[in-house]
Amino acid sequence: MCLAVAALPASLHVQRFQSTQAPPPGTPPPQTKTKFGPLADEDRIFTNLYGRHDWRLKGALKRGDWYKTKEIVLKGADWIVNEIKTSGLRGRGGAGFPSGMKWSFMNKPGDGRPKYLVVNADEGEPGTCKDREIMRHDPHKLVEGCLIAGRAMGAQAAYIYIRGEFYNEASNMQLAIAEAYQAGYDFDVFMHRGAGAYICGEETALIESLEGKQGKPRLKPPFPADVGVFDAQPQYQCETVAVHHHWPSGGVGSPASVAPPCTVEEEMSIPLKELIERHCGGVTGGWDNLLGVIPGGSSTPIIPKNVCDDVIMDFDGLIAAQTSLGTAAIIVMDKSTDVIKAIARLISFYKHESCGQCTPCREGIGWMNKIMTRFVKGDAQPAEIDMLWEISKQIEGHTICALGDGAAWPVQGLIRHFRPEIEKRMQLHAKRASN
Repeated sequence: MCLAVAALPASLHVQRFQSTQAPPPGTPPPQTKTKFGPLADEDRIFTNLYGRHDWRLKGALKRGDWYKTKEIVLKGADWIVNEIKTSGLRGRGGAGFPSGMKWSFMNKPGDGRPKYLVVNADEGEPGTCKDREIMRHDPHKLVEGCLIAGRAMGAQAAYIYIRGEFYNEASNMQLAIAEAYQAGYDFDVFMHRGAGAYICGEETALIESLEGKQGKPRLKPPFPADVGVFDAQPQYQCETVAVHHHWPSGGVGSPASVAPPCTVEEEMSIPLKELIERHCGGVTGGWDNLLGVIPGGSSTPIIPKNVCDDVIMDFDGLIAAQTSLGTAAIIVMDKSTDVIKAIARLISFYKHESCGQCTPCREGIGWMNKIMTRFVKGDAQPAEIDMLWEISKQIEGHTICALGDGAAWPVQGLIRHFRPEIEKRMQLHAKRASN
């Protein structure tokens, strides 16, 4: 797969020649587009997302995988990193950190320690079903990405940490790795199957688990960019490896709210409404039947219909809407959804998956879970809404890793946009109790 970046319009080339000071190497070109999506079929990189074609090496080569990979690798680390910077690629693990900058941090002068590339394929986020589709149907994309990213970072080998429940995905990945070895691609790639803990999706907890320890996050600093797996010289990278400079969207849908739910690859900044209506047949009962959307996996705040009308699917657009792109896994809820019960179910999940290392997370999420259980029944007092908000703020930003934030944000989104629903349920419960 070629790392070529789309050519600049002629007008931009002229502006560069007229400029008295050229931009630094690796600067993304100015954004001139005003409309985004739908992505043209010829621009799609995950051409076997639904498993309709041969996923093995022979089929992958026909679809353009491994195209000029040797030339790319021979161009060297600096060229690869500069291309990633120029592409504007941002990490797909949720934080959206610029990938080129992160790769440049990794490619530090050697100090005698080995370097390893670690790929996070754990994908434990509820509602998120994108990485598993890539590994099951397009595994050579990830193997090729490991080779190129490893070359850019000076890594001796790559470790793919895959969720333990992904049996078919792990089998296909292992076979793809074996095929690449047989074809002569000289780079070691090792598969490691996790034990199903959501916390191991956090980078330092993943490293701890990979080393055979309990999957609990490390205190930072030192960051993985300073001390990596096996105390080696830094190497860590996540889902972005498989896409190079391309942007896959996550899964869209909830079986009750759209038909059909699916995983799609689409252009960044496409309007949320267009994404749902174009690829999922729209909301059941029509767009006016939409209640709300969780746009980036279960750990991002819900947004109501009036926000969904105009919001665009990119990092900055969703931050402006007081939510996040996260894993780009869109959970759609129509008006038949009990939104309070849905958020309570998520809090129950985060309570179960907390590693218990940090007091705000261990105790606070338990308190939130108890309050949310009462909210579902309506057996609570209006003052508890502000109490729940305060608890979430005491958890957010006060833990070693972001699991606490991921538990706090769904609650905050519920209170921010659906407070009248919570109060109405309390009033109905109080009325029934009085009768």
